[in-house]
Amino acid sequence: MAISTVDLQAAAGAPAPTPKAAKRQKFRFISNGKTMTGLIILGFYVLLAIFGPILAPYDPDARGSDLIAAPSAAHWFGTTHLGQDIFSQVLAGARGVVYVGLLAGLVATALAVIIGVSSGYLANTGGEALSALSNVFLVIPALPLIIIVASILPSVSNTTIGLVIGFTSWAWGARVLRAQTLSLRGRDYVDAAKATGESSWRIIFFELLPNLTAIIASSFVGTVIFAVLSEITLAFIGVSDPSDWNWGTILFWAQSQQALAQGAWWWFVPAGLAIAVLGTALSLLNFGIDEIVNPRLRSSGRIKGKSVRMRIGFTPVLGKDNR
Repeated sequence: MAISTVDLQAAAGAPAPTPKAAKRQKFRFISNGKTMTGLIILGFYVLLAIFGPILAPYDPDARGSDLIAAPSAAHWFGTTHLGQDIFSQVLAGARGVVYVGLLAGLVATALAVIIGVSSGYLANTGGEALSALSNVFLVIPALPLIIIVASILPSVSNTTIGLVIGFTSWAWGARVLRAQTLSLRGRDYVDAAKATGESSWRIIFFELLPNLTAIIASSFVGTVIFAVLSEITLAFIGVSDPSDWNWGTILFWAQSQQALAQGAWWWFVPAGLAIAVLGTALSLLNFGIDEIVNPRLRSSGRIKGKSVRMRIGFTPVLGKDNR
């Protein structure tokens, strides 16, 4: 019969080694490199949306004598066919894009949480009705609906666009939250809360929602990405007010005036880069949240003091150099 090391030490009178308590990693959300990079870039865009119009060196609508001028010390991003400063337009246009994205994200996330969690937890007619409502909104196209609303209203503001996008883009998040809530509804701690007489709404707020935080955050980021792209698309096709500056409006005027054919690359490249960097920041933030939720997606970790790399679909093992 094999005798363990602990038994030998106990027989010799030596104290048995006490197991070390595993240290819980704090601030995992911030310590993730992708998440931190996305937060920094997103914070810069929020500051740009707040102070951009103030920092703009020129009035975005002011016309000048330098027509389609290349970037220079006077005009960092060049000018348009009317002599308007493109750098000022990019700074002023950040506010509308960020505002519409955050407004639509907040509205859609709030509706997704209310309808998705409620339909997943309430096993009655009300829950089935909320689930059916989610299925109906899944097939409603947001972009054509915004175009129809824009054709009816005398003027379309950023608030109107953000609300329409938010009210039509919550269904996917609600379906994901409903599925996760159905899984959590049968857990032991939920049954214990029911046995102690806790009300349904208290169980939802204090037992279920804390375990759905990462999914809610990921749903919010995904909705913001969709709202930003939708706002820029609407401005590019001329649905929104052309005098209300955002990056899509800049691309609209560049396309209508044949900027590419005239070789005026400075007219559309800065706005395109601003859109790409913002989308990258939101995507990095979303990837970081996914890595926190799903351990298989974490880029690295440690097992018994040795580094290990996680691979999707495979059990992580130590490399040959670490054995």
